Amino acid sequence: MKVLRYLSCLALTFTMSACLDLNLPPLNVIQDTDVFGSQNGIYSYLARIYSGMPMEDFRYSPERGFFNGYTMTGMSVMDGEAICANQSKGAQSENTKYWRDAYASLRDINYFLETLPKYASNFHDSDINTWKGEMLFNRAFIYFAMVKRYGGIPLVNEVLKYPGQSIDELKLPRSSEDAVYQQVKKDLDDAYSLLPETNELGRATKYAAAALKSRAMLFAGSIAKYNQITLVDEKSGDRLCGISAEKATEYFKAAYDAAKLLEGHFSLYKDDWKADDKEAQYQNFVNMFFNDRSSENILIRQYLYPSSVHGYDCFAIPRQYMVGGYSSAIGPTLDFVEMFDGFPKDENGRIKTMENGKYVLYDNLTDFFRDAEPRLRATVILPGEQFKGEAVEIWRGIYIGSVEGGISPLIPEGTLSKYESSECKDLIVTSASGSGQIPYQLSNGQLMNPAGRSGCFHNDNASAISGFSVRKYLDPKLEASLVVLNRSVQSWIELRYGEVLLNRAEAAIELAEAGGGANYKEDAYACINEIRERAGATLLEDVSEITIEVVRVERRKELGFENKLWWDLKRWRTLDKEQNNRIYRILMPFYADKANKWFFDARYDEKTTRYTADSRWYYLDIPGDIVNSDGIPQNPGY
Repeated sequence: MKVLRYLSCLALTFTMSACLDLNLPPLNVIQDTDVFGSQNGIYSYLARIYSGMPMEDFRYSPERGFFNGYTMTGMSVMDGEAICANQSKGAQSENTKYWRDAYASLRDINYFLETLPKYASNFHDSDINTWKGEMLFNRAFIYFAMVKRYGGIPLVNEVLKYPGQSIDELKLPRSSEDAVYQQVKKDLDDAYSLLPETNELGRATKYAAAALKSRAMLFAGSIAKYNQITLVDEKSGDRLCGISAEKATEYFKAAYDAAKLLEGHFSLYKDDWKADDKEAQYQNFVNMFFNDRSSENILIRQYLYPSSVHGYDCFAIPRQYMVGGYSSAIGPTLDFVEMFDGFPKDENGRIKTMENGKYVLYDNLTDFFRDAEPRLRATVILPGEQFKGEAVEIWRGIYIGSVEGGISPLIPEGTLSKYESSECKDLIVTSASGSGQIPYQLSNGQLMNPAGRSGCFHNDNASAISGFSVRKYLDPKLEASLVVLNRSVQSWIELRYGEVLLNRAEAAIELAEAGGGANYKEDAYACINEIRERAGATLLEDVSEITIEVVRVERRKELGFENKLWWDLKRWRTLDKEQNNRIYRILMPFYADKANKWFFDARYDEKTTRYTADSRWYYLDIPGDIVNSDGIPQNPGY
């Protein structure tokens, strides 16, 4: 961006004896004055920085990284919220290499912060402060994206100058993990002091800085308390992986205090909410994700056709709505669904589909979940649920055997084989695919598709393979012709008050258990009940019920399919314990022909995708050429 001055000597063959000093900059190089000389130039620079912010949004894939158009296997298939037919080996470490892009963005941010003061006389002080605050917010966002992946990293808070600095001076060492979180904290504190209370949609405010701080400090506190991995730099003695356990309380307190800053300025979205009205509560939770100016939204990323789009609807829509060749291959797991209230469960909290060894029969496909909490219905499409004005046809097959004396289990508990290859194969009619279904004539003479229009089909991956589909963020008003690749434009909500309340509750219960006093536990109890009331869930009756586990489960339910759980499992250090050698469970609806009723079979995923989890995944491997050329210590296990 700096004005380039250079000498150009014409070749001797042109018999020129002198060199020309060309003071004019090249026409294809943007100058500082072009950017910092006008508000439009500043806005263009800001827009570029925001567009490169590393959000795990609609366009993020653990396998492909940020800003890609194909997110068929998103983060939910890594964290156990869903299974995916395209999964080859279950959960796996994030493969994206963000290192280089991060430092390119950091250079741009640092350059802005160093150059803007030279042009400060062109603008109002309030504008200068806002822009500086936004850059600090973005820098903190990038550092947090890095430290949660790699642990300690080189901190670069100024523009590195080459050839002005030597190669050795440019080889910065990794700072300790704790130092990086301290830098995130400082940048966000400074941003909070500089930023306004309100800003244009998609741009940071002081409350966005506080909300991000609550998230980052909660992460740091969790690392300090639960991490068991250590890497110490032999030269500096800095702990590159891990934070001293003594700092856990400090970080949890910082998270709690940051979350409290938003109290009275934001609130849970309840524009369409009504007490004791499950339908209104369901619709309210659905609508929340399509209202850019919701009282809950703190920071969003907007999309605009055709310049900025994503493919979420195309990849998440149930099979019966498919128009562009794609439909959902992702199915919420029964394990995720079982966390919610409002349907039959046994004493262990598992779904209850049988009585005295026989399936419970229901008149309608939707009867089993008719009393489910509204938040579940707004997060997951349940079998027979209404969407776009019609019932979503999700079932596995038609049971054609005798119903006298009840229907016994189709397969033994724990069986992983498909129904078609088990002893019940002659008792059921299923379909291999959605496109080639042959309607079956029922006992009453009517015709019925063996697996509905959305599956599950036993040889077709693009169907409701778990017995459920994802509901959250699916646009119910999007025209069928627009449910195609990279045509969706609903905004991504990066920070919302619901998460901040959960951050506050978790930090509070951690502080309470560390001896911080009963007030923290009471506050956690109040925060969780505020979340549960809006969700239409059963309220906790007494503060004694609030525990770390209760807070964590509530977080999983409220933030389901918002790309948060993977990071939660990593900071809690429970990923390897929860997922190693695990097969998730599914729920298969069947229609009993001779009874004219429905039943549900809870079982393990018949595709037998066993998850694996390695403790080394808590830290990603640093790119090999960085390690080799710059002498950066590699993370353990790589």
